[in-house]
Amino acid sequence: MDLALAERENTILGQDFLTWLWHVTEARGGVFKDKDGREFHLRMEERLSVQGGDGEGLESASVKSPSGELTEARSGLRTGKKVNRAQLRFDRDPEAWQVTLKDSDFSLSGLKTPKVESGRDDDDDPDARVLEKLFLVEQCLELLDGVYQEFLTVRLSVKWAEETRTVAAWVAKG
Repeated sequence: MDLALAERENTILGQDFLTWLWHVTEARGGVFKDKDGREFHLRMEERLSVQGGDGEGLESASVKSPSGELTEARSGLRTGKKVNRAQLRFDRDPEAWQVTLKDSDFSLSGLKTPKVESGRDDDDDPDARVLEKLFLVEQCLELLDGVYQEFLTVRLSVKWAEETRTVAAWVAKG
């Protein structure tokens, strides 16, 4: 398979996912369920980027808004752009994770996990903090995988046509 074609297909799928995710987080108030049926909240954070066009006509708009106002990015959606990078926040009481996800290769950056408590006993296992941190990273990935699985279930079904109309109406409404 042509590497450029594969990368383009990944980008399209990633942009569809991130754009759908923005819509769904707002439509549901950010409520999702993990694999065990426990609720967690997911929202787009203060950094978001949209992109559209190809080659020399490629246009993008990046927004950084501490107050969560993403109006420039919303305007980009109305001109046909799709989300290509998003900062996500997962909240599952009492824990919270933050991560940035990129469309083209689903790479994660800036992952922040809940704080790992430092041990006070000299008898504590020296690896305990590292293992706890790895466990928290794994939990974040499981939450993201679950949301992506939900997207793929819709994306690969006959429901996708209706879903794209719903997202388009959400974009038009602004």
